[in-house]
Amino acid sequence: MSYLDQPAWHEKLLGGFKRTTDKLGENLSGLFDKARLDTSTLDEIEEALIASDLGPKTAMRVRDRLEDERYDKDIDEAGVRAVVAEEIAAMLAPAAKPLEIDAFPRPQVILVIGVNGSGKTTTIAKLAHLLKEQDYEVMLVAGDTFRAAAIGQLKVWAERIGVPIISGKEGGDAASLVWEGVKRGTEIGTDALIVDTAGRLQNKAGLMDELAKIRRVLGRLNPAAPHDVVLVLDATTGQNALNQIEVFRDMAGVTGLVMTKLDGTARGGVLVAAAERYGLPIHAIGVGEGMTDLRPFDPHEVSRIIAGVERVAK
Repeated sequence: MSYLDQPAWHEKLLGGFKRTTDKLGENLSGLFDKARLDTSTLDEIEEALIASDLGPKTAMRVRDRLEDERYDKDIDEAGVRAVVAEEIAAMLAPAAKPLEIDAFPRPQVILVIGVNGSGKTTTIAKLAHLLKEQDYEVMLVAGDTFRAAAIGQLKVWAERIGVPIISGKEGGDAASLVWEGVKRGTEIGTDALIVDTAGRLQNKAGLMDELAKIRRVLGRLNPAAPHDVVLVLDATTGQNALNQIEVFRDMAGVTGLVMTKLDGTARGGVLVAAAERYGLPIHAIGVGEGMTDLRPFDPHEVSRIIAGVERVAK
């Protein structure tokens, strides 16, 4: 499936956000027995949106919009969902920024960070595949030397995708591998160098030291590197994903996000909450295990799916 196969991607989005859409429907049900809006109903709508993981700012925006435009007028669930979709789209639109490969000189160095178990290594492979589809030359660096499994997994993905990889032994020096990657990438004309990093957040001091060393090494080769520091978030963890943004932003200088594991069990509202609270670019979302299941997203399409506009209209 090409990343331009929109019908198939749309169907996966419907499945990926199903839990959020259903939860919003459950929380809104029963609020429209009265013919007109009043303060009590507006309070309940606001609470329903917060309970659906959409965040307090989005809930307040929807409430204010309904109060300004429709207070004391007829209202139904479909009307509220339409407003929800529009406000979510307004929240997501500034954050929906695909990763641009525009560094000069090449390669553009992309550090990928995230806790173990977030889907970081698989996301790196999917990101590499996405960039290859856009005709970029990509190289991987297996910089999570803390785990032999991560090194082995990334080597398998590199072979499957057909991209070169720089790797070493478990316990090796990640900064040295990054140095080798930049030197080799420069020699062969690599556009994007994607670097896996250790995800042992329980040892913040050690992780900070390692990331700082990588930055120092990169600075000797290219003062602009790393060009991107991308944090991978697991959408099934809800509020915990937002907490990780806080920690990694302060610790590693996060420049953008990838939201992964948006499957039928995910708390997809966290995508909106992340956009409203932190304003970081959300480069892509992942909705499955397949190679092509990571893409930049259309904020209008995603907002309509989350709000359940299409389902209500049928």
